[in-house]
Amino acid sequence: MALPVLGGPRVRLRPIGAPDLDTLYQWYNDAEVVAPFDRFAIDDFASFQHAVAAAGEDPGSQAPRFVVEVNGPPSRVVGMVGYYAAHPVLALTDVWYVLGDTAARGQGYGSEAVGLLVGFLFSSQELGRVGATCDVENIASARLVEKLGFRREGTLQAALFHHARWHDVAVFGITRAEWSARPPRS
Repeated sequence: MALPVLGGPRVRLRPIGAPDLDTLYQWYNDAEVVAPFDRFAIDDFASFQHAVAAAGEDPGSQAPRFVVEVNGPPSRVVGMVGYYAAHPVLALTDVWYVLGDTAARGQGYGSEAVGLLVGFLFSSQELGRVGATCDVENIASARLVEKLGFRREGTLQAALFHHARWHDVAVFGITRAEWSARPPRS
């Protein structure tokens, strides 16, 4: 499936192009960007490039699918977002997000980007629910999805191993009906 450009007031999501790969690869493999709240493993560039190129044909791919670009002038890439089929039987699609440009964090770009992504998923796929997960210690990530109307549905105990210990993971979700009933965002 060819991905569209999704535009918001301050950011846009666009498909990943060849010029983006070096920056995304750098963020994807930067322990300071990814590792504080997630497992961390360095991929080689060729594997990363292949995963990004193949993501459109693989519903379970956790490779980035869009870059997050702050509207200009000048526009600049500040992060990446993706989605994947989170379960082999249940109809669960989860979103994920990383603002690799740490100077762009805390300005609402992430919530706008994830909102665009969730809206796209509900409008383009037959989904009853979109979910997200995060380390329970990742307060900023939890706030981001809660701000969009996601409910905390539970906690998976000792579900994510990073930094030499097991971490609990918060599970969030929003149904199509809940997404549609949200008040308009300003």
